[in-house]
Amino acid sequence: MKDNSQKLIDVMADFVSFVGKVLPDDVTAKLEELRKEEKGELQSMVYDTMFENQKLAVELNRASCQDTGVIQFFISCGENFPLIGKLPALLKEAVIKATKEMPLRHNSVESFDEYNTGLNVGNGTPSIFWEIVEGKDDVDIYTYMAGGGCSLPGRAKVLMPGEGYEGAAEFILDAMTSYGLNACPPLLVGVGIGTSVETAALNSKKALMKDVNAVNPNANAHKMEVLLEEAINNIGLGPQGFGGKKSVLGVNIVNTARHPSAIGVAVNVGCWSHRRGLIHFDKDLNYTIKSHKGAKL
Repeated sequence: MKDNSQKLIDVMADFVSFVGKVLPDDVTAKLEELRKEEKGELQSMVYDTMFENQKLAVELNRASCQDTGVIQFFISCGENFPLIGKLPALLKEAVIKATKEMPLRHNSVESFDEYNTGLNVGNGTPSIFWEIVEGKDDVDIYTYMAGGGCSLPGRAKVLMPGEGYEGAAEFILDAMTSYGLNACPPLLVGVGIGTSVETAALNSKKALMKDVNAVNPNANAHKMEVLLEEAINNIGLGPQGFGGKKSVLGVNIVNTARHPSAIGVAVNVGCWSHRRGLIHFDKDLNYTIKSHKGAKL
């Protein structure tokens, strides 16, 4: 088991580094699609720079963005996965290893004491969110670099029921007109609907783990996705805020049940360099990278 623990640390350290350099397939494909729609000289230049940036990140073996963010893990773990009890400690060690080897920018500052740990770990960092799956012995781990300009400055609020989903849409659009410009568009917009600020906020982060072309299975929620995407595009942020036809990679909503007297709503966004990846481990620690077809570490 000791050898398996070190194997998971090594693989996850390499995966964190990989995510910092190579965008997932769905994001790359969407950027290429949006690039073709923009005809302006400035907008075309911005997209050319984005793709050149990604090319150089791989060639030079460097992070594609200077802000490597706070590392966040979203885990769907089988109850019988052999390392279930050790996962938080092992992932923390993986972040330390990636920080030293990649390297990653030091982004973990202890609150109130105001010192940078220099390791990207600290009290509560990296952020780890769990779901335990009955009867399974494998694990899926989403790895995400949450940047200081995009998904960390999210917004959340609890609305009174009379405000309805129209009120939720108004709240989201207000957020997009204020901090959307600073989040390096085009953006993946993650919307959470729940029963409180914390459930809505977590749902909005889960929405950022979904494919940019994901469709909410609830017809009304999907209608809201479509309308929000149209509305945010009409704001006209464009690539890197220089104006243009499209401002978003997509809009994803994750919704859970709510108390009848409250509607929790939250919005988080991923920047154009949406650095997330999904890796799967079986019980023997064999891994498959699901977000980047054919990728090997």
